[in-house]
Amino acid sequence: MNHEVHRKKGEYMGFVCSVGTSIPRFNISQEEVKELVQEVFGSNNDEVKRLLPVFEHAQIDNRQFVVDKTWFIKDHTFEEKNNTYQKNAIDHSLQAIDNCLQNAQFLSDPIPYEAIDLIIYVSSSGISTPSIDAFLINGRPFRQDVIRMPLWGLGCAGGAIGLSRAFDWIKAHPEKTALVVCCELCGITFQKGDLRTSNIVGTALFGDGISAALVIGEHSPYLNYKKNTVPKIVNSSSRIKKDSTSVMGWNVTNNGLEVIFDKSIPSLVETFWKEHMELFVQEMKIQKENIHAYIAHPGGMKVLAAMEEVLQDKKEKLKYSYDILRNHGNMSSATVLYVLREWMQAGAEQGNLGILAALGPGFCSELLLLEWSN
Repeated sequence: MNHEVHRKKGEYMGFVCSVGTSIPRFNISQEEVKELVQEVFGSNNDEVKRLLPVFEHAQIDNRQFVVDKTWFIKDHTFEEKNNTYQKNAIDHSLQAIDNCLQNAQFLSDPIPYEAIDLIIYVSSSGISTPSIDAFLINGRPFRQDVIRMPLWGLGCAGGAIGLSRAFDWIKAHPEKTALVVCCELCGITFQKGDLRTSNIVGTALFGDGISAALVIGEHSPYLNYKKNTVPKIVNSSSRIKKDSTSVMGWNVTNNGLEVIFDKSIPSLVETFWKEHMELFVQEMKIQKENIHAYIAHPGGMKVLAAMEEVLQDKKEKLKYSYDILRNHGNMSSATVLYVLREWMQAGAEQGNLGILAALGPGFCSELLLLEWSN
């Protein structure tokens, strides 16, 4: 049954008309990563032996990286890592943008670069000033007056928050277009000398991913370029848990970015995220049976299982979150756009609802209500 969400007079919505990706060239299987960890840290190390089962429990088959296996065996300074981040972030972000704006599956004609009014660049896995979006503007024929909104430090929540900020801006400028680019090269942050549990768990979970989403206002002439029924953003909601900054993030060291990934995250899904989801559904006045899809960022198998327990809904509604995790791992902010792309490729009927969700450092939760519209 379709359930259309009605809006107040004067409220505008943004339509997600295309999503593009750029897949890094080096595909490494989970078994290969496991062998690599044993080689780097020592297969006879008791701590390594204790943590090895996490590679099977993660239920990830493959991940992609911008560097090959031999890179992880060598020592690298923070400068070397960040230079690798900058070069690959520019190259892959441009490819994801090209794929998004020229995607014949979603668009009847390519969207010209000159049509983009706002670029939101989301990343947490490297540092650059000027921010990477400046290099992207130089790399393609974007207008000189394009607005820039770089977002750093949002981690796994960044893709959802990027879409929310695009939605906010499009509501104020319904005749315009926005491009959300998420680029995370988590592999480059690998710490060869760090035997902490969070580093080993991170090594079993994180991959590199780059994605771009096109959000178009309802009064833009480029809305006519969309081919099919697409999700429009109806509303968004942000929530942050006080005094929880130690749950997830980075320690910045002389060797680079060391991952913080606390074991309390699944339990926070069952408390903090559950409360946020219940309040959001209540505020939006929607029933569970009317939700067609949960476009959830797959932080890990335990996180997805906790989400499933909270939702008490059909596992089928989370299917692409599981698929993306298995085939790509956790790619931080970029991952939720990969999941959204799968749902858009599958198609949905007019009026079908979806909730896009992601958790990130802070500790924070971001939710968006989507409604498929032709």
